[in-house]
Amino acid sequence: MIRVLLPQPLRILASTERMVEVRVDGTPTQRSVLDALEANYPMLRGTIRDAVTQHRRPLVRFFACGQDLSHDSPDTPLPESVATGTEPFLVIGAMAGG
Repeated sequence: MIRVLLPQPLRILASTERMVEVRVDGTPTQRSVLDALEANYPMLRGTIRDAVTQHRRPLVRFFACGQDLSHDSPDTPLPESVATGTEPFLVIGAMAGG
């Protein structure tokens, strides 16, 4: 199971806890984790990534093991500690403004 930490607005939308678990077959990637997350919580479709292009939304960032994975390819395997459930995959709403 992959542990995914969600920001408050998405937790409210999905009516769930801060940390959710999703099952991914094969090697976990950003794409497979987000596919599983959206399958379990269909109300999140289009909030983290565009529903048509599947590109990450501009003010959403992905982190794992202290690394910003936001600009990695969606098909890059996630770190082993995320795959084993030791570390969570973090979905973070970025701050913007001036």
